[in-house]
Amino acid sequence: MRKVFVCELRRLLLNKFFFGILAAVLLYGWLLLSGEVILGVAYTAPFSPWSFGYYLARLLPLLWVGTLFFLTFFTSEGERRTAVLTGATAVDPRRFAGVRCMALLLGMLLLLGAAVLLAAVFFAYTLHWHDWGSLLLPLLAVAVPPLVFAAGSGWLLGGACPWLVYGWMPAPFILSALPLPEALGLWNGTLLRSYPLTLPADPPFTLPAAVWVAQGLLLLAGILLLGMRIFRRGRLA
Repeated sequence: MRKVFVCELRRLLLNKFFFGILAAVLLYGWLLLSGEVILGVAYTAPFSPWSFGYYLARLLPLLWVGTLFFLTFFTSEGERRTAVLTGATAVDPRRFAGVRCMALLLGMLLLLGAAVLLAAVFFAYTLHWHDWGSLLLPLLAVAVPPLVFAAGSGWLLGGACPWLVYGWMPAPFILSALPLPEALGLWNGTLLRSYPLTLPADPPFTLPAAVWVAQGLLLLAGILLLGMRIFRRGRLA
């Protein structure tokens, strides 16, 4: 299965799409860092967890699209025909689907890691700041739950109809343009611009309980959907 994992990961990463979405993430990330984040969010420092979280929230639509595009390699009509042949072999379909899922999640994390590395280089070069540990909590709170949910929900939709994956891609762009309730305020970054203003000066990174619940449910839903597709169907297509 190690060879299968390496093969699937190479297929995801060594293609024009990956380099295109990576370039878009890095370009837009640099524009955000040098244009908005450098000024600080809600009167906090540019390198504060609040500013970094806002940076991730603004990049989330591109990261979401990247995750779903990875899935299209596994849910296309061609892959459906290949799955028929794969199912006739001695390979355990659940293990095969699990390996593909690992490759998908690793590709997603590499794309997210590129955005984080860009911010780290920007903070180090421009502001001579290196306290990376303080940015871990906003990374886990803002970016990880929706991306895991994108993988799980996209997998489910792609299993029903390949074109549904493409229809699911604009979802975060639409949400970012809507007046969302506080519990969903991380989707467009509005919470990160307003909530620190209600706290004492130089506040540590904390979020309302409703936001933690919403993000936790999002993460749990993504994990359950991934597990359901692996253990019930045993295949991505």
